[in-house]
Amino acid sequence: MAGKGKPAGALAGIRVIDLSRILGGPYCGQVLGDHGADVLKIEPPQGDDTRSWGPPFRDGVASYYFGLNRNKRVMRLDLTTTEGREALVALLAEADVVVENFKTGTMEKWGLGYDTLAARFPRLVHCRVSGYGADGPLGGLAGYDAAIQALTGIMSVNGEADGGPLRVGLPVVDMVTGLNAVIGVLLALQERERSGRGQFVEAALYDAGLSLLHPHAANWFMNGKTPGRTGNAHPNIYPYDSVATGTDSVFLAVGNDRQFRILCEHLGAPALADDERYTTAGARSVNRVALKADLEALLRDHDGKSLADTLAAAGVPCVPVVSVADALEHPHTAHRGMVVEMENGYRGLGAPVKLGRTPATYRHAPLTPGEGFLASEGGFDWELAVQAG
Repeated sequence: MAGKGKPAGALAGIRVIDLSRILGGPYCGQVLGDHGADVLKIEPPQGDDTRSWGPPFRDGVASYYFGLNRNKRVMRLDLTTTEGREALVALLAEADVVVENFKTGTMEKWGLGYDTLAARFPRLVHCRVSGYGADGPLGGLAGYDAAIQALTGIMSVNGEADGGPLRVGLPVVDMVTGLNAVIGVLLALQERERSGRGQFVEAALYDAGLSLLHPHAANWFMNGKTPGRTGNAHPNIYPYDSVATGTDSVFLAVGNDRQFRILCEHLGAPALADDERYTTAGARSVNRVALKADLEALLRDHDGKSLADTLAAAGVPCVPVVSVADALEHPHTAHRGMVVEMENGYRGLGAPVKLGRTPATYRHAPLTPGEGFLASEGGFDWELAVQAG
């Protein structure tokens, strides 16, 4: 959904200044923008670092940047100068939210710390995305997705059982931190309706990494055993794993006894469901090595794609293991509106949250100049604010 004449988003009228760069903060700003907020992204004179994170590139700007900066107007200010900071303050005077992920102490050094801004703009919600928070044993250190995956135990449970710790193949900590920042901003805006006051919101990568440890943390809290790697298999239930067929692998996600019985019957081995090693979820989890061997012996004569379709129709969660390209080109991806196309050839991932009356809209492709964001478009006159600064 794009362009004029569309329903106003859930955050229409909320003005956001996005001072952040790289991933977590910009992802937060993009989500807010998708849902109607007026977002102005302030970049340093050289631009966000991710403009150079390629290939691929389009007109000298990397795809990485394009994936995180939709529904924003972009303006460059040098905040190391008095003039740049004065221009920012003029913008903040009309903003509801500021999102930043500078190293702890940077905003304070510039005279733009939370206490200073709160005194001047009491309704402003100040959202900081940080690595570890400002204090504590690791306070103030810079945070990076893969480093946080290593330090919070995520790598230790990712990978094959006989292999070494492995980074998750996407920046899951950064992205979840961005989503946590969105949640924090929305909570603060909701509370502001009662108090009339903004507040400081922090989303730290370290906290986000730890928050992702379910069920490994829950298991450790209960039995004290250090979790290990289980490859594609779930640590608690089985068969919840990728299994080989006569062609491509499929992923079985069997979560209860009924589904397991249907699976066995479909494979022509109903007696397997009555085997005492496999009759309960707990028994199947304990005896997973033998069960995987039994299942793959039954699956070796099946075509993976056909099997997945048939089992899913019968009520057994099963899907083929596909590439990123196949996933993005799947008909259901289009049906769910998860690929967005805009002017100048932009394509990106759609908003995953669907609202019935106020759906996400896609109004500004990345790199849209900030100076053109006029009040007549239903937004805030950022240009006049900058001139006032």
